[in-house]
Amino acid sequence: MTYDRLVCANCAAPVSQGRCPVCRANRERLQREHEGPFSGLNPVTLIALMVVLVAALALVVQQTA
Repeated sequence: MTYDRLVCANCAAPVSQGRCPVCRANRERLQREHEGPFSGLNPVTLIALMVVLVAALALVVQQTA
């Protein structure tokens, strides 16, 4: 679930707006929970890693054939 659809029980505003301390704390907690190992990488870096992985896989398949 994304926090942009959650409504704060403290101030009745969307949590994504962070109007009160409770909203801001929950927004930060949800953002930390959704961080993954590749969340800090930009798309170009991810594409480059995928290309390297495919090339390595092709090399292994070629050597075993």
